[in-house]
Amino acid sequence: MRRNRAEIVGDEMRKVMQDIISNELKDPRVPLLTSVTQVKMTRDLSHATVFVSVFGNEHDKKEALDAIEGATGFIRFQMCKRINLRLAPELHFKIDNTLDEAARMDAIIDRVKAEDKAKREELGIEDGESEEE
Repeated sequence: MRRNRAEIVGDEMRKVMQDIISNELKDPRVPLLTSVTQVKMTRDLSHATVFVSVFGNEHDKKEALDAIEGATGFIRFQMCKRINLRLAPELHFKIDNTLDEAARMDAIIDRVKAEDKAKREELGIEDGESEEE
């Protein structure tokens, strides 16, 4: 599958921003387990939406996002030193809640499995049997 320039630049920016946030950003509000999960570029490469995953509670996530947004100029400058682009894109940061949603879905699945098992035991049905048998 052929990828367009915005996807290629976004992938490279993700790698570079991950390194900058992890190794060069010295703000204590940014936890060690902070990662850049995705960068979506506009077609003209003038804007980048950066999705950041932060391990912690909602307060920790908000603090980390505030710190990263406060360092936007520094991040943008460092990024432009490493990636050769004609224009430095405007950076827009958002929290990526994909891991939280995955954990929530796992919990729902586990709960439904436990309820199903309890119902089967209540009805005296062995695993692998159907209720119609």
